[in-house]
Amino acid sequence: MPSLVFDLDGTLIDSAPDIALALNKVLEEEGFAPLTLAQVIGFIGNGIPALIGKARAHYAISEARQQPMLAAMLRYYDHGQTRLYPGVHEALSALKAEGYRLGLCTNKNIGPTHDVLKACGLAEFFEVVIGGDSLSVKKPDPAPLLSAFDALGGQPLLYIGDSEVDEETARRAGFPFAFFTGGYCHLPEERLTFAVKFDAFDALPGAVRRLARAETGETPA
Repeated sequence: MPSLVFDLDGTLIDSAPDIALALNKVLEEEGFAPLTLAQVIGFIGNGIPALIGKARAHYAISEARQQPMLAAMLRYYDHGQTRLYPGVHEALSALKAEGYRLGLCTNKNIGPTHDVLKACGLAEFFEVVIGGDSLSVKKPDPAPLLSAFDALGGQPLLYIGDSEVDEETARRAGFPFAFFTGGYCHLPEERLTFAVKFDAFDALPGAVRRLARAETGETPA
């Protein structure tokens, strides 16, 4: 049966408010003004260490503060304001019921990833979860995505994500990409390569079915 792997932040969940809250607590401790939500979203995509690095660069904070700021960020980060995008639970339920094998590949560390999945009622859907610290490299290195598909087995069909990082990861790994337009992408979509584009999750199961039929040479019923 075909397998599907999903990104997390900006794809299944809107976590930016919680990320901004934690980051701004760190910045306040360092003596700097808070960033806007839009600024924080602009920094999201390559994991929390990269987020801290971009915030430091924005304020010209010394590199020596990277690890203390990272440790504080991980202490403060919670998921109290994190929400599923509309239709996510229903789409995953439909795909799971049809026999698709589902995995997750995110740059969020594995501990917070499992916490968020449980809190949002998503843990039951994923047979494989790869976090940002599961391997020695993160996306857009293709290794985490390759590892997720290898562990799932079946026929890899799609990597579903929301950003240029996800698109590059899928491209480098050699898998088709499904682009969710409602997330945290920082590039115009014409600069991305994707097999599927969708702006609402109620459209995803049908798009997956059509792609699966095309891959097997089946004609629509």
